Amino acid sequence: MADPWWAVARSEEVTSAKPINVDIGDQPVVLWRDHEGMPRALEDRCPHRRTPLSLGCVLGNGMIQCGYHGWTYDGATGHLKDIPNLKSTVKFPPIYRAAAFGVAESGGFVRVCLDAKSAAPEPASVTLPLSGSVDVALDHEHFIAALFDNPGLVMAIRGVRFTPYLMAELAEQKGKLVLERSCQWAGPRWPSPFSSDFPITLRIATDPVTGECDLLLRDDAFHPLLQATLAPVPAARGVTQVRWRARLAERRPGLRAGLMGLAAGSPFTIRPSIDGAALRVLKPSASIHAAALRETIASAQPQAGAT
Repeated sequence: MADPWWAVARSEEVTSAKPINVDIGDQPVVLWRDHEGMPRALEDRCPHRRTPLSLGCVLGNGMIQCGYHGWTYDGATGHLKDIPNLKSTVKFPPIYRAAAFGVAESGGFVRVCLDAKSAAPEPASVTLPLSGSVDVALDHEHFIAALFDNPGLVMAIRGVRFTPYLMAELAEQKGKLVLERSCQWAGPRWPSPFSSDFPITLRIATDPVTGECDLLLRDDAFHPLLQATLAPVPAARGVTQVRWRARLAERRPGLRAGLMGLAAGSPFTIRPSIDGAALRVLKPSASIHAAALRETIASAQPQAGAT
């Protein structure tokens, strides 16, 4: 299977003013924009003394310079381009080259693939206006499982209560893991969890490899209320870095739906801290089907190098 593309940053986080550090698992990555505004990604280690390149700076020519000894690297190839005080007659040692990764940008996200030769993913057609970045104290696998079994542990939508009941079980649809959960409006007095009144539903469509999710909140007449994209990326030490973008529908019928956009702040948030007691007693429900569905999807995809 080809290496996946991970949405490691929001577009507005990646600038030419200062490089930033992100992780893909245990692989540190440095991101910045060159002098033409193109996002670039290298391994976040200077090959000279292993200092993080993200502690350096972006030069006027768009290259990145290590902050330790000033060695400079080309963002497109990772080639060493300059060593301060080195005589012009001396060639750069070929061993000093930073690993370069594939980079693509669309839909307000910068995506990175650890295989620089991998074909870029199909670009997204829409950039959702609301956005945020959160480091969640939960590993990637358990973050996705919690999203399937009880999304309220990892995220919140203003005025909405997620119920334990599914309108549609987790299933494969067009190469994604899809489920629909019944939801209720939350008020001063929470509705009974056994109520049969479910005026809203949450549809979650998840990439089986990266866990990137498209969320759609709808009322009982199937009017869209909120749309969001979550991009969880596994990071070091069991942390999940989550970038998200969201948008409230301009027309939201009903008083409760209309109130979603009146209060200050975003109507959609990711929780940086997880309720450990609630997570411990959470019984797998939708997530128990995920592994088998992932295997089914993977077996249906063409293998890398197959003819």
